[in-house]
Amino acid sequence: MSALPRPLPLEGGVGLLELAELAAVACGADLAVCRALLEADPWLVRLESTGPEILAAEHGLGRIPARRLVAAVALGRRLAALPAEPGWRIRSPADVGERLLPAMRHLEREELVVLLLNTKNVVTARRTVYAGNLAGSSVRVGEVYRDAVRRQAAAVVVAHNHPSGDPTPSADDLRITAELAEAGRLLDIELLDHVVIGADGWVSLRSLGATSGSG
Repeated sequence: MSALPRPLPLEGGVGLLELAELAAVACGADLAVCRALLEADPWLVRLESTGPEILAAEHGLGRIPARRLVAAVALGRRLAALPAEPGWRIRSPADVGERLLPAMRHLEREELVVLLLNTKNVVTARRTVYAGNLAGSSVRVGEVYRDAVRRQAAAVVVAHNHPSGDPTPSADDLRITAELAEAGRLLDIELLDHVVIGADGWVSLRSLGATSGSG
């Protein structure tokens, strides 16, 4: 593995570094190699699914730098999914969509997350309930509300991604939302919103009236 072509300017903070420079610092690889990697995969979508061994072979990173880079990207994605700060309050669909978009926009499989809220709409917990194929028949209302009941949440927000990149709600999305809203009324736990995440945007089903149900 060759050395970095020049010292990276850390004096002003990592916020001043370009993405390839951050990657080089994180894994200790050559800056030119990291730039080539990002040119081939700008969002590093394949990074976690490909695996460090294949990554090393394809781009010449070396096994240890490849593993470091995979770990750094995984850490970044998980941190992006955490609340922005203590007391993250949901005031509008954008508070959900814009917050979850970076972490979920390029997932290669569907994931459904549930945000538990208190009476002031402050997020108290985040749970991933499903991962994989979210066919309509596979989503069980009890699983979605299980932790909300246990923790006596006042409301929940549900969000899931479309790996296709198109956040347009499907017929199943609309039906599941209506079922969840009705179950929430029976449990006295409001379904505040259901947000569908795409590659470049999100859609609030509450804004479409899908959470109002028949009640």
